[in-house]
Amino acid sequence: KFEIFNLDMKTGDTLKLKGHVSDDADGFSINLGCRSSDLALHFNPRFNESVIVCNSRCSNAWQEEHRDNHLCFSKGSSTKIVIEMLADKFQVKLPDGHEVVFPNRHCYDKISYMSIKGGFRVTSFKL
Repeated sequence: KFEIFNLDMKTGDTLKLKGHVSDDADGFSINLGCRSSDLALHFNPRFNESVIVCNSRCSNAWQEEHRDNHLCFSKGSSTKIVIEMLADKFQVKLPDGHEVVFPNRHCYDKISYMSIKGGFRVTSFKL
């Protein structure tokens, strides 16, 4: 698990993540918010379902899932993910250029918390 509690991501910022998907990964998640119980973006590629699930979390309660069937990640590969935070949405650019768009449901203008869980090892990140 990779966790940052003092990320200073603001509206208009872009987060670039590079990493390696493990050979035995069932999936992984990238979480952005104020804390683990309040997430503006939960980005969760799931290999067992061949889907990317996005969601948000408010006071530990998950909200309505958004599913995108464009899973372009593969186990055992290195990959790059670019997340742009806009006032009304998050734009996640996948390695093949496909974009997943998810609304900024909490209208956050600042993100201080990031965690990465599951079968993804971060090799570099840049804000």
